[in-house]
Amino acid sequence: MTQFSGFHKEDFDVFHIEGLEARMEGIQKRIQPKFEAIAAEINSDLSEFVGNEMYLHVARHARRKVNPPNDTWSAYCHNRRGYKKHPHFQVGLFDDHLFIWLAFIYELPNKSNIAQTFLEDQDSIIENVPSDYVISLDHMKKDAESLGTIDLQHALERFRDVKKAEFLIGRHIKADDPILQNGKELISYILNTFKTLTPLYKMSMR
Repeated sequence: MTQFSGFHKEDFDVFHIEGLEARMEGIQKRIQPKFEAIAAEINSDLSEFVGNEMYLHVARHARRKVNPPNDTWSAYCHNRRGYKKHPHFQVGLFDDHLFIWLAFIYELPNKSNIAQTFLEDQDSIIENVPSDYVISLDHMKKDAESLGTIDLQHALERFRDVKKAEFLIGRHIKADDPILQNGKELISYILNTFKTLTPLYKMSMR
């Protein structure tokens, strides 16, 4: 297992490679080994935080036949076989930022129950999570809004009531941020983020 050395400009440039096969080759050669290296560093700590063994899942983009992916990610879930139907943690990249999420995506069978739990205890989210953490309502899109400015009630109601709506909470790091090139610092940052989000993960698993 290679030592994790952080992410560099060339990793983000992969998303500018034309063509599905060529871009997938770039993702497989440059980015996926780094996801494996991150997992080797953080998985035991994350498992300890949440009180469950967590398994790494690396996005394979297997359904894509023509259009190359605009982002790629790794997911950590208590289920060995799959992650999309469960609350899970993510580390991934678009061409302009790295994202670190606690993710609840539309495949969750009980997402309305989780949304209702969060709606009834919004204070726990606000108390546990710093206001500069960001929230996304669609994992396919780059944009996210800070917890300090978003209408949390509306976001959670939409997550509950709209079939395709999602709720992701965590942090973005811009591609040119020096922390990305320092493997040790970035590992600490990812672990700190996951630890901060663990109370919400536990709420969602109740």
